[in-house]
Amino acid sequence: MELKLNRPICFFDLETTGVNISKDRIVEISILKIHPNGNKESKTWLVNPGIPIPAETTAVHGIDDAKVANEPTFKELAPMINDMIKGCDLGGFNSNRFDIPLLAEELLRADIDFDMKNGVAVDVQTIYHKMEKRTLAAAYKFYCDKNLEDAHSAEADTLATYEVLKAQLDKYPELENDIKFLAEFSSRKQFADFAGFIAYNKEGQEVFAFGKHKGKLVEDVMEKEPGYFGWLQNADFPLYTKKVLTAVRLRKLNNSLNQ
Repeated sequence: MELKLNRPICFFDLETTGVNISKDRIVEISILKIHPNGNKESKTWLVNPGIPIPAETTAVHGIDDAKVANEPTFKELAPMINDMIKGCDLGGFNSNRFDIPLLAEELLRADIDFDMKNGVAVDVQTIYHKMEKRTLAAAYKFYCDKNLEDAHSAEADTLATYEVLKAQLDKYPELENDIKFLAEFSSRKQFADFAGFIAYNKEGQEVFAFGKHKGKLVEDVMEKEPGYFGWLQNADFPLYTKKVLTAVRLRKLNNSLNQ
């Protein structure tokens, strides 16, 4: 079953130096862009992360320091990557919890103000786990009856993810062939930031999702404990989380000035 699209969707996958969203860097990115008319375009880039690639991650994806030594940095590639995904919905495998947060960090470090306010994200892993609870290789075998060759190659994983989603639509009639529905179905808890530090409560207000102020309104904490905001801004939190906190603080300030 082909996807019904009102706007393009970009399936993408990252290979990285590790799994720390705020510290680790991209070493390979592959994007498969699907247009509403069915046209496809794809691009894969190797990336010089500017930091050493640990041996344990090289063992997973096969990319070492020598392989990327002469490749462009992410900052050099960022304008092309941003142009390709701009105005698109996003799709991936475990992308809501890892690939999108890390991509956002890299784009912000490259001075590109990335957000998903006008788009949605479909996490094929979440759909799969809700339905079958398996890995990508098992999902590819289960839904497509194919073996996933070159697993942990960004290009192979990206194409497999796209094919699995189409097969999921064929298998489960309860899944609507609608990107917004699939994004909502594949989402977990609603968060204001990508990394899951700031959540929304039932009233749609930002609350802390961690630490001593877990469950408390961000606005209230910042008003009663302004030093906490300074600590968060200087601590090792993702740039996008800091951006959300700053936006909440400015909104609170503007509201108080307009009263």
